[in-house]
Amino acid sequence: MWEKRYGLLNPQRTDTNIRFYLDKDVKMLLNAALLNRHGYKISRIACMSQSQMREAVLEISEKKVDTDLQSDTLTLSMLELDEEKFDATIRQRIEKHGFKETMMKVIFPFLNRLNVLWMTGSVMPVQENYIAGLIKQKIYVAIDSLPHPAKPRGTIIVYLPEGEEHELSTLFIHFLLREGNFKVVNLGRNISLDDLIQASDIHQPDYIFTLINEGNFKASVKDYLERLSLHCRNSTILLSGIQISRQQIKSRKNWITFDGLDEILSYIENIS
Repeated sequence: MWEKRYGLLNPQRTDTNIRFYLDKDVKMLLNAALLNRHGYKISRIACMSQSQMREAVLEISEKKVDTDLQSDTLTLSMLELDEEKFDATIRQRIEKHGFKETMMKVIFPFLNRLNVLWMTGSVMPVQENYIAGLIKQKIYVAIDSLPHPAKPRGTIIVYLPEGEEHELSTLFIHFLLREGNFKVVNLGRNISLDDLIQASDIHQPDYIFTLINEGNFKASVKDYLERLSLHCRNSTILLSGIQISRQQIKSRKNWITFDGLDEILSYIENIS
């Protein structure tokens, strides 16, 4: 209807006359749909240039704190590689509701949507890497804004094992632990077991936290955890991730497993 009545776009057609849409068409339609849901008439939208449409979306993003809207604008900022749109969306939410709530209610639901877009081939690697980089910047700033604890509740090593590259969740856990008055030693991603053991010998941590999603080990995940448990027997090992759930790895010895972020948060809050 928008195409026929308002000439909003002119899709390509196959030899058998089936419409198909280019990336630029999808971006424009997402912008148009967002503006339409916030009071703009299609007749007005159809007359707007791309720059006018972008400015209107930015204005809405800066004025309204709406989860669905913010998820939409994050999607657009990723597809368009638009840092200004991303910044306007996140900054306003953080100012009104705080960083933790923004991550839980906006960023993580958006990342779930991103997984769907990735599986359907709607997102290119460069777009995923771009938006992940912007989110990391926000987490780094949030961590840096917290003071180092004078009397920490404990020391915890955070890391991702070899083969694990996606560190947004562990960075957020780092923030939550620092906020909860823990001394955090974040080793980063793709850490070998030998390197982890050396770091553990240096810091003698009370806890070790990791996520196992890819399961890219020479041995099984369970064998890996047995070695980890043996070498770090004086630490409580906190485990979560897709492979922990899929392989039905249960709490035992000196490790504790969690089904998701809510369980992790609850445990952290209740550590004495």
